Amino acid sequence: MVDKAIVNQLTDLSLTMFRKNFFGIYHGAISAKLDTESFVINTRDAIFDEMSSKSFCELNLNKQDYRWNIASIESYVHSSIYSNIHEAKFIAFGMPIYTTAYTLVHDRIKFEDYFGATTFGSLEVYNPGDFKTWYDRNSLEITRYLKESIHNTMIIKGIGTYIYDRDLTELVKKVAILENSVRLLSTKSSF
Repeated sequence: MVDKAIVNQLTDLSLTMFRKNFFGIYHGAISAKLDTESFVINTRDAIFDEMSSKSFCELNLNKQDYRWNIASIESYVHSSIYSNIHEAKFIAFGMPIYTTAYTLVHDRIKFEDYFGATTFGSLEVYNPGDFKTWYDRNSLEITRYLKESIHNTMIIKGIGTYIYDRDLTELVKKVAILENSVRLLSTKSSF
């Protein structure tokens, strides 16, 4: 049985993050680690502006069963992060419009506004290389990158953003700061 309090938190924040364009209707993933052996994540068919308890499933980190077939395609990445980064309690993957668009022409994001600069300073844009093989490699590459990074954030060129945190409110705060700060950079460059 999926923890109702966690599901309620994820449901509320999914709608907020959908409204901020971090998630698309069917595009993205949000999860919470429940204990050392399990986590909850959205299902493949989850609609991020209409989440409910049926939009989530609980998965075991140590063995795969039938529930993995209905879970988000990002489940393997989330599982790898939870297994290798003990500070990760919550993970979100999305395709924020301004941030993802910015990655198409930049290799690094140097934040110029107060909140972006004090939260991130600057962030590297990770080039995934061949898109055709990305889902064969992404779990290992994302986990390795996040383990080696001083930030809990990975921005992947043309794909989206992974963020993890120990606190769900802090995770959402970073999502908002990232997208708003990149939006400012994009707006600045259009003048």
